[in-house]
Amino acid sequence: MIANTEPGQSEDIQHRLDEMLSKLKEHGFRITPQRLAILKVLAVSEGHPSVEKIYEQVRRDFPTTSIATVYKTIHMLKEINEVLELGFPDGSNRYDGNNPFPHSHVICIKCQKIFDPDLESLQDMTAEVSASTGFEIMTHRLDFFGLCPECQREE
Repeated sequence: MIANTEPGQSEDIQHRLDEMLSKLKEHGFRITPQRLAILKVLAVSEGHPSVEKIYEQVRRDFPTTSIATVYKTIHMLKEINEVLELGFPDGSNRYDGNNPFPHSHVICIKCQKIFDPDLESLQDMTAEVSASTGFEIMTHRLDFFGLCPECQREE
């Protein structure tokens, strides 16, 4: 079980971790202790970490882990649709292992925190875009940029 989580939350995290492990095994990828640690960071994180942040956390338990291992694991997870990559104009990427499907994000322009608002209308919007353009929508990305409540208080 995952430590340091609230009741109910640890079951959700464990379920997400099990899903990722199952998919990796299904595709013939080896499960090393380092890869498992990377999966755990992604399953637990709600903050959409960068490769560097994942690397920092994994190195606490596995000091010999290379950043290349993190990049390779992220690449594998992207191939099997088990992580969502968020690329930004400055060249940085962040990763969502909790919700590896297209969804909206709210991003603070000051502290760079990323939140996942629950927008029920997003499916309706996707269907409307498809109907009005004739496109078969394969994926989408909807980001809102602003100041989070903490950064607003600091202003």
